[in-house]
Amino acid sequence: MAGQGSSWNSTPLQVLHDVLGWIAFASWSISFYPQVILNFRRKSVVGLNFDFVVLNLTKHSSYLIYNASVFFSSAVQRQYHQKFGFDQMIPVAANDVAFSIHAVLLTAITLFQIAIYERGHQKISRTATAIVIVAWLAAAVCVFVAVPHHKWLWLVSCFNTVQVVMTVIKYIPQAVMNFKRKSTIGWSIGNILLDLLGGVTNYAQMAVQSIDQKSWVNFYGNIGKTLLSLVSIFFDILFILQHYVLYPSKEKALPPKLDAVPSTSSTRDVEEG
Repeated sequence: MAGQGSSWNSTPLQVLHDVLGWIAFASWSISFYPQVILNFRRKSVVGLNFDFVVLNLTKHSSYLIYNASVFFSSAVQRQYHQKFGFDQMIPVAANDVAFSIHAVLLTAITLFQIAIYERGHQKISRTATAIVIVAWLAAAVCVFVAVPHHKWLWLVSCFNTVQVVMTVIKYIPQAVMNFKRKSTIGWSIGNILLDLLGGVTNYAQMAVQSIDQKSWVNFYGNIGKTLLSLVSIFFDILFILQHYVLYPSKEKALPPKLDAVPSTSSTRDVEEG
C-alpha cells in the first residue's frame, strides 16, 4: 500500500475511526444478503426493481475503480496531495476498498437471480439501459482525455462522479415502484436498516478523521463518499416510511406469490376448469 501522507494526532480517534469504518463496512456488506436470501426463498424477484439493480452495479463498479485507485496508486495519491496538501490523509480507507469489491460481487449475484427466478412482467427499462450506456461512454471519454496528460486524480474523480450520479438516481425507480404498488413486498427492509446503519457510521468515520486533522478537506476532497452517505440515509428513511408507515397493511395481507404474473399454462388450466 502506498503512503497516506499525514499521520494521526490522536490514537483514540484513530481507533474510533477504524472501528466506525469497519462497522460501516460490515453493515453495508451484510445489507446485500437479506435481498439475496429473500429472492432465494421466494424463488421470485417480483417486487425488486430491476433498474435499481442495474444502476447499482454501475455505481459500485465505478466506486470500486475510484477506491482501489486512490488506495493503491502512488501516482493518484501524489496528485491528491499536490492538490489538497501533503499534510492531508487520503480519503479512502481499507474498508472502503473491501466494501466495493464485496458490493460488486453481491450485486452481480442479485442480477443473476433476476435472470433465473420468477420475475412476472418486470424488465429493465430503456431509460435505465440508456443511463448505464451514457455513464460508461462518459467514463471512456475521460480515460482518453486523461491518459495522454497523466491526469490520474482527475480520471478517478470522473469515476467517482459516475458513482455519485448513480447513487442519487438508483433508488428512485424502487421508491416509485413501491408507491405505484402501494406495497414493499419483494423489497427487503433488512437491506434498508443495515444500509442506514452503514451510512450513519460512514459519515461519523469521516467526521472523526476531520476532527483529528482539524480540517474538513476529508469531506470535499472525497465528495463522493460524503454524498454517498447523505443520499443513502435520505432514501433509507423514505423506504422505512414506506414499509412501516405508508404500506404496512399491504405487507401483511399479501403473500409474495400473489404479486407474480401467472404463467400461460396456469391460466390455461383455470380457463379449462
